[in-house]
Amino acid sequence: MARTDLPAAGAGTATVAVTRRGPVTAALMLAMSLVALDSTVVATAVPQIVGDLGGFAYFSWLFSGYLLAVTVTLPVYGKLSDTFGRKPVLVAGAALFLLGSLLSGLAWNMGSLIAFRVVQGLGGGALQGTVQTLAADLFPLRERPRIQARLSTVWAMSAVAGPGVGGLLAAHAGWRWIFLVNLPVGAVALRMIVRHLREPGRAGTSGSAARPPVDWAGALAVFACAGVLLTALVQGGVAWPWPSAPSLALFGTGLALAALVAVIERRAADPVIPGWVWRRRTIAAVNLAMGAMGLLMVAPTVFLPTYAQGVLGLDPVAAGFVMSVWTLTWPVSAALSQHLYRRIGFRDTGLIGMGVTASALGAFQLLPSPGSVWQPVLLMAVVGAGLGLFSAPLLVGVQSTVGWSERGTTTASVLFCRQTGQTVGASLFGAVANGVLASRLGGGDLDAVTRALEPGARVPEATGRAVAAATQAVYLGAAVAAVVAFAVLLTLAPRRFPVPATSAEGGGE
Repeated sequence: MARTDLPAAGAGTATVAVTRRGPVTAALMLAMSLVALDSTVVATAVPQIVGDLGGFAYFSWLFSGYLLAVTVTLPVYGKLSDTFGRKPVLVAGAALFLLGSLLSGLAWNMGSLIAFRVVQGLGGGALQGTVQTLAADLFPLRERPRIQARLSTVWAMSAVAGPGVGGLLAAHAGWRWIFLVNLPVGAVALRMIVRHLREPGRAGTSGSAARPPVDWAGALAVFACAGVLLTALVQGGVAWPWPSAPSLALFGTGLALAALVAVIERRAADPVIPGWVWRRRTIAAVNLAMGAMGLLMVAPTVFLPTYAQGVLGLDPVAAGFVMSVWTLTWPVSAALSQHLYRRIGFRDTGLIGMGVTASALGAFQLLPSPGSVWQPVLLMAVVGAGLGLFSAPLLVGVQSTVGWSERGTTTASVLFCRQTGQTVGASLFGAVANGVLASRLGGGDLDAVTRALEPGARVPEATGRAVAAATQAVYLGAAVAAVVAFAVLLTLAPRRFPVPATSAEGGGE
């Protein structure tokens, strides 16, 4: 008889009435689209933004500041959603994101725009984490792949449509509209959430007498610690050399803050990052595996477009298509994963997905140079399919091992580890790529690579070979990260996830 992680159907009650699931699901997809579209839309308008506001030396913080704010707030919002409910956190996050969008559209210089992007990120953290948590609350376990596939489709469509939308708005309406267009979309999502989302009262989640005090000291310490360490990773090797005073100061401060977090969280009655997140074998294994997945995701996201232009000779639009292929196969395999994990379980489905991903990433080393376009396209399609089989079952599975009052914290810990992995991957693989490029180009000016990739420029043969070698080195590192994710899942995760019977019918306890 086929083994499954799914328990027998219990008598749990869904968190949201079935009749309201349609409008709420649509609202969640709209809210997620705001976060998903953000980076791709803004990236397209950078030339117009810099031309209008100046501050070219600091424009990278338009992305770094936003992503840092999203990442460091995930654990805080996860705990708040378990304490006060999903709806108030989601509404507050959407309002904060829209405020940041409005202010960004009114920015008067690069400094103000970066500050307002951080405000956007503070709201984006609430949207990203709470939407994923509500997806588990809304649907019983057997139906959760459907909502995960829809949310993955939002990310896929955003990856494909984002550059075009950003380019059209920047060219014909002005760059400010890439932020202001969020207002009507977000307003519709906010109205639908306020009107249709109903969360029943729960023991221990209502009433000041029953609820433990919010660990605001821990929240602030977690925010500061993560912010300092991620800033050190994002800017190290870019704004300053790794072995330099700023890097050492930031890492030293981050470690001191980490020790402070440990002290505060041990004493807190209801800590922001509770110890059970890492003591429970299933959650800890998924967190570590997702961190490794975040690390390997950097390879196709950051370096594949450069390979497509510098080695395959494609224009930026075609290079963007090569990169976006994996985002198209991801939601398809995520939706189909339920047919596999119902038979063999969450862990073994994830192992198959990561095994496929590691094989495709490793096969990148075998591509001829320059080769044909269909070869990396095929490999990226396989990578997307593998990651869909890996990420969707693990997220659905780990959310199903906890009750409503712990689901926000659990979901946030998974997303935080994945985001942190991406940050570490960007720094690590950036250093690897720069080292290979410098070696192949005889230690020359690396900006020559950027100039060679400008529209209309001819890429010298030596530069093309250097870009190919750097990309292969990065993909080799990504393959190693995939092997690490596979090994973590195989050795640490239980073969059968401990899913309580009440999780079978939804988010109720």
